[in-house]
Amino acid sequence: MRHEASNVLKKLAGPAAELREDQWTAIEALVAGHRRVLCVQRTGWGKSAVYFVATALLRARGAGPTVIVSPLLALMRNQTDAAARAGIVARTINSANLEEWDSITEEIAAGAVDVLLVSPERLNNPGFRDDVLPKLAATTGLLVVDEAHCVSDWGHDFRPDYRRLRTLLLDLAPDTPVLATTATANSRVTADVAEQLDDALVLRGSLDRESLRMGVLSLPSPSHRLAWLGEHLRDLPGSGIIYTLTVAGAHETAAFLRAQGYDVAAYTGKTENADRLGAEADLINNRIKALVATSALGMGFDKPDLGFVVHLGAPSSPIAYYQQVGRAGRAVEKADVLLLPGREDTDIWRYFASLAFPPEHQVRSVLDVLADSARPLSTMALEPRVELRHSRLELMLKVLDVDGAVKRVASGWIATGEPWRHDTERYARIAAARQAEQDAMLEYAALTGCRMEFLRRQLDDPEAVPCGRCDNCAGVWYEPEVSPEALAAARAHLGRAGVEIAPRKKWPTGMATVGVSLSGNIPAGEQTLAGRAIGRLSDLGWGDRLRNLLAAPDGPIPDEIFNGVVATLAEWAKGDARWAERPAGVVVIGSWHAPELVGSLGARIAEVGRLPLLGTVPAGVGTESASRTNSAQRVRALHASFSVPGSVASGVRELGGPVLLVDDHVDSGWTMALVGRALMGAGARGVLPFALAVAA
Repeated sequence: MRHEASNVLKKLAGPAAELREDQWTAIEALVAGHRRVLCVQRTGWGKSAVYFVATALLRARGAGPTVIVSPLLALMRNQTDAAARAGIVARTINSANLEEWDSITEEIAAGAVDVLLVSPERLNNPGFRDDVLPKLAATTGLLVVDEAHCVSDWGHDFRPDYRRLRTLLLDLAPDTPVLATTATANSRVTADVAEQLDDALVLRGSLDRESLRMGVLSLPSPSHRLAWLGEHLRDLPGSGIIYTLTVAGAHETAAFLRAQGYDVAAYTGKTENADRLGAEADLINNRIKALVATSALGMGFDKPDLGFVVHLGAPSSPIAYYQQVGRAGRAVEKADVLLLPGREDTDIWRYFASLAFPPEHQVRSVLDVLADSARPLSTMALEPRVELRHSRLELMLKVLDVDGAVKRVASGWIATGEPWRHDTERYARIAAARQAEQDAMLEYAALTGCRMEFLRRQLDDPEAVPCGRCDNCAGVWYEPEVSPEALAAARAHLGRAGVEIAPRKKWPTGMATVGVSLSGNIPAGEQTLAGRAIGRLSDLGWGDRLRNLLAAPDGPIPDEIFNGVVATLAEWAKGDARWAERPAGVVVIGSWHAPELVGSLGARIAEVGRLPLLGTVPAGVGTESASRTNSAQRVRALHASFSVPGSVASGVRELGGPVLLVDDHVDSGWTMALVGRALMGAGARGVLPFALAVAA
């Protein structure tokens, strides 16, 4: 059987490929022993070879198809291509190929598919779960759980959909072998996953990556970091990935590098699927120097000759960092891994941490709403009834589904009536673990010892020793200095002010259920026009200054920030996307937390623009907390809270043009939409929103 396995491996990886001992141990346990195996091995070790070789051997012995649960479409595409090299027929079912589901299901039934790759989200899709999964579980020859650390809520990238695997494991035919693989599991996560697998053989190897040369460059500002990259990207070997912490950062960085003459592409969770495919292909075929990506390009992207990974800003976990840099240097002797941390990193970590599992009273309110409903409720139908943002509500419902308290059906969610307990202590321990990871990442950035050894110890690698290659072991190989010219170019790029505030065009669904008679499209005569802000709170350039301003004690607008206001208004007046008609007056939205800031902003805009300051639309009762919940709840709280004073109403009726409506920042956009609607109801010919910042 080992000879047979070796032949399959050579088809996969080339005639020189040889099985590692742990690879063979895993294959033998799966094929001959029908065991459950957990493989914790470094990126590039060959975990996918284990399940493809085991698949070929099991299929030759009459077993059913292998089912691989895989987290990302990029991995699925890579795996399908790899399987074909060994004569293994692989198909994938995911959200991007809905039109192929029926034909793939027919192929599976006919025995023509050797490997089926599915996303974890599919496991709880009602149609797939109820119609396809039971038959598949009964005939599966091997179940593979790729990136298995996602199963554990202690893992750095826990995904509730992965918990559905517990049900799948129970539905498998007796003695069905199971393989779980990951490169990023510390001892706690390994123990948790092994326990869920039940009596698993754990194969854990060294996590050293001998090809990686790791370093940190501490630079004083986003402009310095961007300037350094603009000067040194050409010196980095081959092609690679530049990671940023935010979508805005990815687009800003890509735009700057393209202006410097580099072929790069941005890649984020908001990138269209076709554009993602094109960008991945361009990087794999070395048609571009780099992808500038968020963590959307993470697990599963496979380019063995990736020459470098650079992080503009640090991930919140050294384990997540190890996972991302592990993309590099898999089939080359040397790859550069560089971290350029920023002071704003902790602000971004804090924001993402705020999206964690909600407190008990919010969970109970959702359960009560579902229990009282005579029919299933979709997530959108739930939003008007609960005080949770959409993404956080979705996450919570998935966890409750796994816990058995709710169930997803074709038309939404229902309460099961099963008792449920909020494990407050466990969530607190997980939050403490996340904080410890953040502290460790800060320690890594300031480290004087070996960087690879530090990361391996974070993953509880017992073989961790100094690498002899990193900047602390072998010396700095890239200096942090940047030329005045490069710094000036970066500052000019990041200093450009002005982003669009898109108008709201549709009311949230389900408003009638909370007594608000607003639905469907917002009539054109009640919509604001497209607006402007200086920048996003997540921007590399303006973000830090705007966050600091909004967090500071209330006071008049500083001159430095007002210079950005003037630049934004000037570009808006004369640029390609300029307003159709110049504003004829200024109206200010009353602020609960920064009345002096917003008041002085409106007054100074009126002064420099030689426009009448028409007054303030005061904030209504309850509006101070409306920004902390979802769109439906915001509209419910805000829709009747703004009243246009008589003096402001008479002023807007007398104007010969639209009103410039001023606020400090825009989060959801509903305050601007509703105050703008009220002003148009009072006679304004149009409303142009303006704010210092937008949230995203």
